[in-house]
Amino acid sequence: MKPHRGTLILVFGILGLVACGFFGIAAWVMGNNDLREMDAGLMDPEGRANTSAGRICGIIATALIAVGLLIGLGIMGLGLAGAAASAASSH
Repeated sequence: MKPHRGTLILVFGILGLVACGFFGIAAWVMGNNDLREMDAGLMDPEGRANTSAGRICGIIATALIAVGLLIGLGIMGLGLAGAAASAASSH
């Protein structure tokens, strides 16, 4: 039976929330895989709580990345539209 990586996944999830959101993606993917292996009896289930918590933090961090990207792209789009409108009205 493989040892669990619950603590690592939890650390990645927290780092995804606090420092770098891309750790959140890793926590989400690793958490899904490890929970699947725990359910199949291939991995030590003792780390299920940490794995689940890290996975949830990873999901939240990934959602925050997506929202940030959408807001950033929206602001850039508004800026480009404003610049185009300003350029068109100055001619």
